[in-house]
Amino acid sequence: MSFVVRDSGDLRRIARELRQMDDKKLKAKFRKELRKAAQPLVPKVRQSIRSIPSKQAYAADGLRASLARATRIEVKTAGREAGVAIRVDGRKMPAHMKSLPSMVEGKKRWRHPVFGHRDVWVDQPKQPYFYNAVRTAGPLARRAVSRVLDDITKEIS
Repeated sequence: MSFVVRDSGDLRRIARELRQMDDKKLKAKFRKELRKAAQPLVPKVRQSIRSIPSKQAYAADGLRASLARATRIEVKTAGREAGVAIRVDGRKMPAHMKSLPSMVEGKKRWRHPVFGHRDVWVDQPKQPYFYNAVRTAGPLARRAVSRVLDDITKEIS
């Protein structure tokens, strides 16, 4: 599960130019600044996860804590998917809960028995908690990423 802050290809273009320049310090600075620009979003996503109503089947305190711990920033500066993402990473979840971030967000179907009765099953409704948390802060993050791109462009020129 991720929320990607994208631009119109400037990030890919700058990343490509940095690879061609082969300046490791500048590439590291670029990744560090992108991570710093997205950092304010992580607490917002974690707070959104912790505030999932407890009436939901998946809102047990242990699950909310696991989802919040699995939230991280992912910066990719190579390939077609270059970008900055706030990700609730299923790989960071306990072994039996790896697919839960996508189920909580509604990307995958989540069925469960009603009060443990295996003969009566229901679908859990979609609740886009992660995206709603970032949607309000997204414009600020986009402006921060744009500033980073402008600064790195000046250093390259």
